[in-house]
Amino acid sequence: MIAKVIVDIPSKSVDFKFDYIIPERLQSFVQIGVRVIVPFGPRTIQGYVMSIQDQPDEDIDFSKLKEIKEIQDIKPELTPELIELSEWLSHYHLTKRISVLEVMLPNAIKAKYQKAFEIVKGNDISESILKRFNKDGYYFYKDAQKNNDLGYLDDLLKQHVIKETTILSQNIKKKTQRAVKVTDIGNPDEILNKLEKSIKQYDLYAYLLDERHRDVFIKELDEMGFSKSSLDTLIKKGYLEKYDAEVERDPFANRIFEKENNRQLTNDQQNAFDAIKAKIDANEERTFLLHGVTGSGKTEVYLQTIETALNQGKQAMMLVPEIALTPQMVLRVKRRFGDDVAVLHSGLSNGERYDEWQKIRDGRAQVSVGARSSIFAPFKNLGLIIIDEEHESTYKQEDYPRYHARDIAQWRSRYHHCPVILGSATPSLETYARAEKDVYQLLTLPNRVNNQALPAINIVDMREELAEGNRSMFSSTLRQAIQHCLDHNEQIVLFLNRRGYASFMLCRDCGHVPQCPNCDISLTYHKTTDQLKCHYCGYQETPPNKCPNCESEHIRQVGTGTQRVEELLQQEFEDAKIIRMDVDTTSRKGAHEKLLNDFENGKGDILLGTQMIAKGLDYPNITLVGVLNADTMLNLPDFRASERTYQLLTQVAGRAGRHEKEGQVIIQTYNPEHYAIEDVKKNDYLTFYQQEMSYRKLGKYPPYYFLINFTISHKEMKKVMEASKHIHKILLQHLTDQALVLGPSPAALSRINNEYRFQILVKYKREPELHKALTYLDDYYHDKYVKDKLALKIDINPQMMM
Repeated sequence: MIAKVIVDIPSKSVDFKFDYIIPERLQSFVQIGVRVIVPFGPRTIQGYVMSIQDQPDEDIDFSKLKEIKEIQDIKPELTPELIELSEWLSHYHLTKRISVLEVMLPNAIKAKYQKAFEIVKGNDISESILKRFNKDGYYFYKDAQKNNDLGYLDDLLKQHVIKETTILSQNIKKKTQRAVKVTDIGNPDEILNKLEKSIKQYDLYAYLLDERHRDVFIKELDEMGFSKSSLDTLIKKGYLEKYDAEVERDPFANRIFEKENNRQLTNDQQNAFDAIKAKIDANEERTFLLHGVTGSGKTEVYLQTIETALNQGKQAMMLVPEIALTPQMVLRVKRRFGDDVAVLHSGLSNGERYDEWQKIRDGRAQVSVGARSSIFAPFKNLGLIIIDEEHESTYKQEDYPRYHARDIAQWRSRYHHCPVILGSATPSLETYARAEKDVYQLLTLPNRVNNQALPAINIVDMREELAEGNRSMFSSTLRQAIQHCLDHNEQIVLFLNRRGYASFMLCRDCGHVPQCPNCDISLTYHKTTDQLKCHYCGYQETPPNKCPNCESEHIRQVGTGTQRVEELLQQEFEDAKIIRMDVDTTSRKGAHEKLLNDFENGKGDILLGTQMIAKGLDYPNITLVGVLNADTMLNLPDFRASERTYQLLTQVAGRAGRHEKEGQVIIQTYNPEHYAIEDVKKNDYLTFYQQEMSYRKLGKYPPYYFLINFTISHKEMKKVMEASKHIHKILLQHLTDQALVLGPSPAALSRINNEYRFQILVKYKREPELHKALTYLDDYYHDKYVKDKLALKIDINPQMMM
């Protein structure tokens, strides 16, 4: 039998299926979707079995085929659906198959390759070096480098005493706990008779005898009151033995989730639920846009439609855009569905994610909650897919391999014949336009649950504040509102979409701004580490005491980040308890959940944060939301800047007054007359949508046109310019005149990590030659440019234009 295998080498030259003979000893174990170890040239590498057939293809010489060495899985890691999906995704996004397969799977099962030295003739190696080789005869390169042994080992290589090799290992580390079991020594009844005079030993042995069908952990025996001395004695007598039992990593092992029952649906919720349920019942694919104002009860509709799917023996997945949103959503879903829920997001350890993933694969979990990559969860009978806050750009993976979770959801919807719910208070223009054309079915929730009023929104013109002599970050209106909330023990959310202490440093004499040496971007000052940092390449340096350009001492921080605002708040409101939530404070595992729990439990009066606090938070005591600078995203060189500003402000405003207490929102801006900000004040999505659509039509942008963004980068400007012109020429030659090819021109961020960046933008409504042209360009690029280390990024339907 022959297995067709995709090998673990991310190179276009080997991006196809290789035939391997399945040896007789493995024929009953090798299945489609399992990982295998195969020889490939001089190396041994991991691969994935994509299909199995009796004979090789006619053009393959059977005598030259190699055998599979080992199998790594008892159960396939890839389902037939995921294999089919990987083929579609690699074709659509011009992505290598192995890259697609690996983005689908947990990091824990990806192969780990380590360079090592292997003994050929051990008697010719000095004793001191020989000791450094492990029991399998390997000495890892990184250890040899650390021990300064490379010179001596190089001599041994030349003498053929040792050889270089690559060791393939797994990232999976099994979690184990010490357990104890009854041994096969003696007759159990006779042993019990012998132990009758020692009651404690008798009870322990009898208990373990009754529990032979499962792992009994020593920790469990301690908690039950069995004595350690009785255990040690029975082990010494040979009646019991200790062993390491594999245990599942459960990130919620110590959490108790109180059962929550369904809530009474409003008429609008009921109408939405009935429409979705009809498609679940009929096993029909259909995409719904659930457009509901903030606090309108979209989550309750999600939960009751999930329950409908589960009652029919089907499965459901829910995606949320940020790790920060996961804790609250997990709480709601776990309270409703208990142990049926698996959680998948990057805040878990690799081992925890793998164990949660296995629960889904093995059918022990029927519901998943997770961020973008959880769209690949290996469910076999999906009845419903939900994408909450569907407008969020985080659903698009910007790194290679690129994909949008919405596209994957709709592919899986077709495969399983199940509905997709796209939920949002501020849908993307593309999504709402499709709903208008009935490509998606529009369901609306126009009111908050219990008819709670939307918060009053007050727009503060910071130009007037400045004219009145207020140079503070806080307008007099916001300052008074904060004080009022603190006086009445109410909570406040303050939003600033800029982390760090200050935006940049500026010399007041010559105007010099310290720049990243690798990127065309100013450095951000972080006070906690007293460093200037680049948020693009990670470069950092100590801030100068004198201007490096003119040696003036008048150099200081300008602009304000979250660290600086925290400091100013503490000065202004001395007794206030402030919780800051940004990338810097949430980098450690579990930090998101801890900070939010602290705020919910009243350990914070003010929650200050960046984009991660703008959505999903639902706490009864939040009565004030303050937006410190609404203009941060408005001025970005991106055609979606106004849309993102509207979405972000509407979402963050929706955190206020969601329960009994009334809420208010104060938005500070230097552009109060901008239509995006005016429409936020009126909470008028449709007016914003219509106005923004008119601009998109004029500019030939989505949803009227599709886009492809080509980014060309290299360390030498000349090579970037030459390649960009040539790629532009290829596109003009291979696309029809229905496509607009714009550029090449420098990217908005024209240099990142010492690489110059140019962009070409293609706009089209229909382009019959598109895939043929892109395939030709991709082949040409790999043939002509890869060896020169020039990078070409082809981004289909880009979300970020920077």
